[in-house]
Amino acid sequence: MMWKVGSCTLCLFVSFLVLATTAELDAEIKVEVLFRPEQCTPKSKRGDMINVHYDGFLAKDGSQFYCSRSDKNGHAQWYVLGIGQVIEGLDKGMVDMCPGEKRKITVPPGLAFGSAGKAPVPPNATVVFEVELYSISRGPRSVEAFREMDVDGDRSLSKAEVKAYFKQDFEKSGKPRDESFYEKLMTDVFRKSDHNHDGLISAKEYNVYEHDEL
Repeated sequence: MMWKVGSCTLCLFVSFLVLATTAELDAEIKVEVLFRPEQCTPKSKRGDMINVHYDGFLAKDGSQFYCSRSDKNGHAQWYVLGIGQVIEGLDKGMVDMCPGEKRKITVPPGLAFGSAGKAPVPPNATVVFEVELYSISRGPRSVEAFREMDVDGDRSLSKAEVKAYFKQDFEKSGKPRDESFYEKLMTDVFRKSDHNHDGLISAKEYNVYEHDEL
């Protein structure tokens, strides 16, 4: 009888742990605005190209597992928002941010590194990111952007067209950069989108959202 009671207690305890873990995996992100400029425009949306610095911490003990300021020569990171270039929780947590805004984004395991984890983040870990957004430009993933870049109307993008688009967009916003900056952006776009490596991005390769218009 004692064994049966003990077994039942153990079963209940294990069930509780499973339910607790499932709840953590299914939880939503929590966003806390640490600073927001009075003039908070433009605001980031899916498909925009954003430039951010972020630090990652384990919620359990506050230990830091990533710092963009010490990675890749300390440059702020460029991402196209909403297409999976970062974990899902960050993709969601950085929507509607404006340049100069700072946020603290708490991400549950299911929207971070899941049950497998990713070293040095352990399995089933809730993580916290402190994010500062520097700039937003209309990303090279919208239908409108494709049409603007496709100057010769051949339904494919050359390296020259993509580079010229970035240069025009930054100059229009009053934030021109040097040629090496545009070259780096163009190279990154082709690395991620020119799947057949023919030196062109076709409408099909470009169209990550599967828009009918393309």
